[in-house]
Amino acid sequence: MGLQTVVRPGDEVIVFEPYFDLYLNQIRLAGGVPVPVPLKFVPYPDSPSSYSGSWELDLPALQSAITPKTAAVVLNSPHNPTGKVFTGEEMSSIASCIRPHERIKVLSDEVYKFIIHSPPTDTSFETSVPGHVHFASLPGMYSRTLTISSAGKTFSATGWQVGWMVGPSALVGPVQQMLPYVQFCANSVCQEALAGALRKAEEPYMGHVNYYAWLNSEYREKRDFLVKALQGAGFETPDYSRTAGGGFFIMAGITPSVEERVPKGRVGEVNESAPTGKVRLDWAICEHMVREEGVGMIPSSPFFSEGRVEEGRSDRFVRVAFCKRREVIEGAGRALMCQGGEEDDCDVEGL
Repeated sequence: MGLQTVVRPGDEVIVFEPYFDLYLNQIRLAGGVPVPVPLKFVPYPDSPSSYSGSWELDLPALQSAITPKTAAVVLNSPHNPTGKVFTGEEMSSIASCIRPHERIKVLSDEVYKFIIHSPPTDTSFETSVPGHVHFASLPGMYSRTLTISSAGKTFSATGWQVGWMVGPSALVGPVQQMLPYVQFCANSVCQEALAGALRKAEEPYMGHVNYYAWLNSEYREKRDFLVKALQGAGFETPDYSRTAGGGFFIMAGITPSVEERVPKGRVGEVNESAPTGKVRLDWAICEHMVREEGVGMIPSSPFFSEGRVEEGRSDRFVRVAFCKRREVIEGAGRALMCQGGEEDDCDVEGL
């Protein structure tokens, strides 16, 4: 609803690419025009391949994307689909870039803010959530920012459809006026439950200082298990000792050894279900993994603009989620290592 109140027909809205795929049609529904600004994928200097690295802000690309028609920037940190955590320095750069343009508002999607399993090393920015910088806390940004969060990710309760929006009355007020025409009202029982959960979450929990510390510990363990399995199966993954990570997604790189699993001739075949109408490598890998090895992944191409897909920018990545029960994660890990075979035929030691 924030987009509906900020955007007018013909307005441009900047999104960082790869992006959460629903953003584009939400922008269009408000009458806006999505303007993707690519994040740079920077391989690690000592990496033997180009499929392992970090996603970084491309400030010149952002600067060149701003026009007199730009009405808003959608900022998502931690970021879906890459798991990137925008650093305080990157957020400051974004703020500096839009500060001269008084018309531009920021919709800061922070639904994963309590899930930062590998915090940034930059500690120069004050924050109430370890590793997370609220964009609205930067100088001059509160008056131009709608901060959006939710119970869904933090408490594994996406079905509740309850969240919150924080900002100045000039931005929040129109959203409140629109609410009756979209949802009419929120579920008051779930609102009360969420209010209680937020209070309880600050208390000691399961041997940790609070629920959020326990949550990150759980996700860190699942992440590390899945990273080891992905690497054992030939995929490349971020090195979380030097790349900050949040949310519960891994953007895994498709190496030549993984590519060999795809039947020859499959890539390039016509398929109306695939982005751009033909099978690209990321799509083919995901199709093979779910059919032959029993592991569900998501191709990265739906998170990229059609032009970037055509350029091949999404070909070498798949998104893998670890927001699953432990037994599901363990089953996926073994399937990855066994490549669809029996455990006696493969090395699952250490998983």
